[in-house]
Amino acid sequence: MTSAESPTAQTMPPALEEIVEEFLAVSDRDKLELLLELSRELPEPPAEYADRLDEMEQVVECQTPLFLALDFDDTHRTAQLIFAAPPEAPTTRGFASILYQGLSGLSYEEILATPDDVADRLGLKKAITPLRLRGMSAMLARVKANVRRHLETAES
Repeated sequence: MTSAESPTAQTMPPALEEIVEEFLAVSDRDKLELLLELSRELPEPPAEYADRLDEMEQVVECQTPLFLALDFDDTHRTAQLIFAAPPEAPTTRGFASILYQGLSGLSYEEILATPDDVADRLGLKKAITPLRLRGMSAMLARVKANVRRHLETAES
């Protein structure tokens, strides 16, 4: 299936669409390996966040501690995503890495237009528990809520 034929082609940012297509192209067992690989690619938070996790937002819906922050660039109307998750939480780190690679640096509008069902589109229902999938959905919801809150504050 080409990108143009994919049901996600018109609704997802290209980098995120590419990740989803990678997941859909492999078996359930290989999906877990891909998620583990992505977990290793999640960058550590910038130095200014290293000792200030308490200033980041905790995504409490995740089974393991996950912290989130966004750096906004109002000149270009883009947001950089910052995640912090322990190395011993590869599933959570993998989900964070998917969102980081798929959304970080995009415009506010592109982030807000991202479908809420990204976790479902990865085809992980047989390989990952529903609770963990809800954690990823919660991460995306928090990212979008932060963008909306920032826009409301910037416009007032």
